[in-house]
Amino acid sequence: MGKSISEKNESVEEILKTISSKELPQHIAIIMDGNRRWAKEKSLPSIMGHRAGVKSFKRIVEFCTKVGIKFLSVYAFSLENWRRSRNEVNILLRLFEYYSRKERENLHKNGVKFKVIGRIYELPEKLQEEFRKTEEVTGKNKKLRLNLCVNYGSRAEIIDAVKNIAKEVKGNGLDPDLINEEYFSKNLYTADVPDPDLLIRTSGELRISNFLLWQIAYAEFWFSRRYWPDFDEKEFLLAIRDYQERDRRFGGTTS
Repeated sequence: MGKSISEKNESVEEILKTISSKELPQHIAIIMDGNRRWAKEKSLPSIMGHRAGVKSFKRIVEFCTKVGIKFLSVYAFSLENWRRSRNEVNILLRLFEYYSRKERENLHKNGVKFKVIGRIYELPEKLQEEFRKTEEVTGKNKKLRLNLCVNYGSRAEIIDAVKNIAKEVKGNGLDPDLINEEYFSKNLYTADVPDPDLLIRTSGELRISNFLLWQIAYAEFWFSRRYWPDFDEKEFLLAIRDYQERDRRFGGTTS
């Protein structure tokens, strides 16, 4: 488990000096957890926790563009989140709609390519439309690819991939012997991005929660005790530094 507090109480600038720009993780995935507990501990309604979470999300996206992260995938709304109260679900959906509309030009200005992954067709049509507009406006940007995972579940993603491949076998005569890991990956929602190098989860929970199960096969994990609204640039850099100190062997031996 990663340390969520710098032992030396270093500043962001000091930590940056200890990080190699040539060994940054290319793709970082984040499970943004703890908004509701953050609000509860402050005797605030859940909506305030989610709003604070959006602010933290915006800070981290902008910081990624500054330090040179190329791909960022964030778990924003799972298939299981529909089990929450109707009021909270509606609040979250409105927040997504507001963010997509309000931040569209800012994302474009900062060179962020915005993409929503998940079972998008099950979302309200107005929200789908806002997502499509932001994807279109930012579609040619190359500084950072941002995957917002909404109505997402990794098992569902894998099932959808299997269905697509089954249709190719049945309808187009695909030879099953040609189905390998590479072919399977091309049928996932993340077909056009590399697998995550680093997975971060906030709030002290030590679970994957059905997030990118196939893609994180060789990702490094880093768990923060902080709730997502309190997760900041310094904590983000501590995770990256810890990542750079690890020996990634991918099943082999140290070179």
